[in-house]
Amino acid sequence: MIEHIRKSWLRRRIEDGLQRGFQHAYETVKVDPSKFLLQLRVAYGLPVSSFQGVYSVDVGHLDDVARRIIRSGMKIAAAEGAGLGIGGLITILPDLSILAGITLRTVQKLSLLYGFEYNTDEETAELWVAAASAAGVDISRELLEKSVVKRFVPRVIQRIAVQASGEVVEKWSGRLIPIASSLIGAGLNYYFVRAWGERARTHFRERHLALRQQLASKPTPLSIASP
Repeated sequence: MIEHIRKSWLRRRIEDGLQRGFQHAYETVKVDPSKFLLQLRVAYGLPVSSFQGVYSVDVGHLDDVARRIIRSGMKIAAAEGAGLGIGGLITILPDLSILAGITLRTVQKLSLLYGFEYNTDEETAELWVAAASAAGVDISRELLEKSVVKRFVPRVIQRIAVQASGEVVEKWSGRLIPIASSLIGAGLNYYFVRAWGERARTHFRERHLALRQQLASKPTPLSIASP
């Protein structure tokens, strides 16, 4: 009974922390597309001058870059989890806020890598559809409000927080013990970003392949030579 009460309380704390963290990330975290495009060219060797150019790049190459992006996010998340985890339960909320920011940046980078920008409200909504997919959340009902981003995104964030808190509460309960919490925090953050990153990669990859097929099926305009 006491264990159930403790876990219910911890789940509420985690849910609240994730919801606040993702809401803050939604308002403040955004990968700069132009800088990331330069990074794709210089650091990852993609021969592209725009994000439309990724549809001409071998999909295997994009997948390799996606895995490197996810691994980078995992390492950053693990380092943050180890540092803040020393404080045990006291640092759960700030840790979750940072974790939400790292996760969202990873999702944004994967979105851009596979050719999906997020400049318009519609594109922003699609980004959060991907975030929900990464969290394993069914948002079929919320999709009716996708056109109203200011209402849509907070509802998706709430659903993500509920789902994610249920996923981690059993494992994160170990952070009640400060001595072990540093290693636990590092490990959980690492695997949290890995799981979400892989699901987001699958989501964007499937959309990319579908759009690539559409582009390939379009007839190429014939050039008529002048007489």
